[in-house]
This record gives sequence, structure tokens and C-alpha cells, in this order.
Amino acid sequence: MIFNPQIKISEHNPGEIKTLKAGTWINFSGILTTMRDSTHMELMKRIDKGEPLPVSLENRIILYAAPVSGEKTIIGPTTSIRMDQYLEFLFRRGVIATIGKGKRSPEAVKLIREYKSPYFILLSGVSAFLSGFFSKEKIIAFPELGPEAMREYRVENLPLMTGIDSEGTTI
Repeated sequence: MIFNPQIKISEHNPGEIKTLKAGTWINFSGILTTMRDSTHMELMKRIDKGEPLPVSLENRIILYAAPVSGEKTIIGPTTSIRMDQYLEFLFRRGVIATIGKGKRSPEAVKLIREYKSPYFILLSGVSAFLSGFFSKEKIIAFPELGPEAMREYRVENLPLMTGIDSEGTTI
């Protein structure tokens, strides 16, 4: 059953994500951090200038998305392959997994295997439905970027598919 996965993963047992096999559906509960193109570029600019990052990326799970906030937040994944050029940057700073939609480049698959940091796929085209899983939004960096600001969300039982496991096996 696609929306009733038997495996539950939470922020309290993040090491478990490394054991999941490609194609496995899970329900994730915990904190996710949203980032998109502009956020990545701003982080890279800071590093290039020798400046510290505004937040630690250690043990974060990154969701590639640019939510629209209002009375109800509308959120859906963005295309992941566009973020592949920043993937090693994230992994070197402690990111433990990424979430988005679509395929990843061969280089990204290699990095996922090397860093043992899986890639999860979030359903796309159903933003209103997905929004029900997200709560407690907090902008943590770059508010001037609007929808592309770096945000934290608490999620409960968010359905995710393991698209690329920590061994580099893809669906």
C-alpha cells in the first residue's frame, strides 16, 4: 500500500535510513530542511568568501522544495538533478539524505554511494495533499529569498520512496 508503508523512520533513528533498499517505502517523521537553487548558491557564496554558514548542515535531511507560505503552506518537491552540482558540498557538511523528485545524475549516484546518504523520492503533482504532512515552519536562513529561503519543517508520517539507497542502487 503506497501510503501505508510498514517502515517508520524518525529523526530519533536516522542511522536506519542507511539500511533501506531502493524501492522501499517509508513514513518519515521529524525535521526536514528545504533548499532550492538560490539557497545552494547563497551557501556556496559564503564558503567562497571564507564566511561561516548561517546554520549547520550536520545530520540534516534536505528536501528540494520552495514552499509557498500563506494561510496554509503549499509544498511539493522540485527536480533534484538541478541540485546535483551542490551534492558533494552538502554531504561534506554532514547532510545525511536528500529528498526531491526525478532522477539523479551518474555523479550524484556515485556521491550517494560514497557518502552512504540515500535519496528519497517525494510524490509530485500533489502539493495540496502533501501539505497536510508538514507543520511548524521556521525560516532558518536567507529570508530575502522568499519561497527559496532555507526553512525547517516538522513532518509526521511523510510517505517517501527510497529512490537511491546508500549502496548506490537505484529504482
